[in-house]
Amino acid sequence: MKATIYHNSRCSKSREALAILQETPGVEVEIVEYLKTPPSRDTLADLYQRAGMTPREGLRKAEDGAKALKEADDAAILDAMAADPILIERPLVATEKGVRLGRPPEAVREIL
Repeated sequence: MKATIYHNSRCSKSREALAILQETPGVEVEIVEYLKTPPSRDTLADLYQRAGMTPREGLRKAEDGAKALKEADDAAILDAMAADPILIERPLVATEKGVRLGRPPEAVREIL
């Protein structure tokens, strides 16, 4: 099984989720350092749809740029995330079984 993780190595939750993926037999891990290679707006929309979550739920609210999005709709949030990927909550993990936000990191086990 292939698992794609949208990863930030500076984030402990992202590192923990990556360790879970790497320790799971039969999982081929693709690491996307999303700050260096940001997902497109369409990719983000697809990931959130597959995860059953809204873009607002995937917004990293602690970032300064998120404060300006307090009243924004999903389209504006996706636009902002595509323009400034630091606004994307991490890690996002996608497999053929679905997508999960790795908060807590153990949530990724649901799609393995």
